Amino acid sequence: MEHVELTAADLLLRPWRESDAPAVRDALRDPAIVQWNPHRGGLIDDEAALSWVRHRADWSGGDHASMAVTAAVGGELLGSVSLYHIHHGDASIGYWTVPAARGRGVAVRAVVRLTDWAFADLGLHRVELCHAVANQASCRVAHRAGYLAEGTLRESYRYGDGRRHDEHLHARLSTDR
Repeated sequence: MEHVELTAADLLLRPWRESDAPAVRDALRDPAIVQWNPHRGGLIDDEAALSWVRHRADWSGGDHASMAVTAAVGGELLGSVSLYHIHHGDASIGYWTVPAARGRGVAVRAVVRLTDWAFADLGLHRVELCHAVANQASCRVAHRAGYLAEGTLRESYRYGDGRRHDEHLHARLSTDR
């Protein structure tokens, strides 16, 4: 899969760069990101952040496309959006935003733009979005990005607090309006 850059209003979605590692280190220490997007390796230091960025920048396996969400002007890191488990026309999507970007629609715009690209350029048919039931902000993102609620997955994922949480499953199809 070839790297691309995508724009969405005032956002630039672009492949990760090694120079993003310090901002990623800081972001992955945010309590909300730690809770809802846990890093399995423990505390994020400079080396772990660099490894995280390198892994997400490598699209060669064709099973994921991970992008830094940045301000189109100035390039400030605002978050992350990723397609993963890309297989047989389906994928999952995940995202996070830094505290300064929350409440501004950044996640919604990034999710919509990456989903549209997945349908148009990758030829995907279905993209799923799961979030912990307790993560109300992610539920709002899913709805605003056009992902329809499909159900609840009971104790389906272990989050940052070490407990298994119920998750809401949402999805968009390429045929959805």
